[in-house]
Amino acid sequence: MTVSSGFRDHFSARSEHYARYRPHYPSTLFEFLASLTAKHSLAWDCATGSGQAAIALSAHFERVFATDASKAQIDAAIAHPGVTYRVAAAEASQLDAGSIDLITVGQALHWFDIERFSTEAERVLVSDGVLAAWCYELCRASDACDAVVDELYTEVVGKFWPPERHLIEAGYAGIAMPGRALESRDFHMSASWTVNDMLGYLRTWSACTRYRQVHGDDPVLKIEKALRAAWGEGHRPVRWPLTLLVSRL
Repeated sequence: MTVSSGFRDHFSARSEHYARYRPHYPSTLFEFLASLTAKHSLAWDCATGSGQAAIALSAHFERVFATDASKAQIDAAIAHPGVTYRVAAAEASQLDAGSIDLITVGQALHWFDIERFSTEAERVLVSDGVLAAWCYELCRASDACDAVVDELYTEVVGKFWPPERHLIEAGYAGIAMPGRALESRDFHMSASWTVNDMLGYLRTWSACTRYRQVHGDDPVLKIEKALRAAWGEGHRPVRWPLTLLVSRL
């Protein structure tokens, strides 16, 4: 399946917000992925964004390469002694052949030319290397809050979602990973957020960015009053279910 023929940058304009407001993946995810590799020398976090997955991987691998096609994302990524950041496309990593034990792709596989990326993954992975890609759908907080978020997602910015978004909505169903599929486990992200945290997160959506570019105003303002009323004061638990695909060469 070929999804994208070229890099389209949906996130650079909000790279600082992206680094601040995107939720964090659970440590158990990286413990599980590290358990699948015989060696723990090199990992590649592809389309690293703010670098959160790369930093988590550094606890399990001697060295982590973290790449993103967006220079703004790399510039805003969190510095870490175990992580080497580099601007590079997913389909042309500039990494050495047969050098990588584990490749991770968090919430980004749908943006790639998947056939070309699969070829690149096969090139850089060691002979028994592992490729893991995951996505997460809409967050859930409460029935009342969820209804407001769903209104933003569908009615306010619905037509501004790139076509690749349907792959996330389908939980990456139908995407063929190179190598032999491995049994996965259930994971989810969680956070304790105020309504301001949630509003900041919603503004990182690529559809909100595209809406702003077309209309010149902030679509989140259209639902902010309703969300504040539904949310109330203080913190709420927020949850994002993950879908994880894993394969071994």
